[in-house]
Amino acid sequence: MNRMRTAGATAIFAVLLLSGCSPQGGTDVSGKWGSTDPGQPNLIVNADGSYSGSDGCNTMTGKGTISGNTLELGNAAMTQKQCTDVNTWMSKASKGTVDGNTMTMYDASGKSIGRLDRDD
Repeated sequence: MNRMRTAGATAIFAVLLLSGCSPQGGTDVSGKWGSTDPGQPNLIVNADGSYSGSDGCNTMTGKGTISGNTLELGNAAMTQKQCTDVNTWMSKASKGTVDGNTMTMYDASGKSIGRLDRDD
């Protein structure tokens, strides 16, 4: 009987321990990033690498590749509106890396061009 209790307690402990290892706040690329406030960049990344978002003015959608904590954006379809008073740095992004609750975006040359905070 004590063995069954010990095994049951061990199983419950393992489940609780593993649930604490959820990707939220770690290196999981999928999720909502940035802000949906007017003029602010945002990105929604799905587990299969597909994404949609905005640079604060133009909307975009595409299919990227996720490898570890990195999202390679690949080709994207994007609207081409003329925007004033909006920094459209997100439209120049080619990849993003996640560290905790922050995704740092990089242009094609590898230069850091902006950051998005996790929003989910």
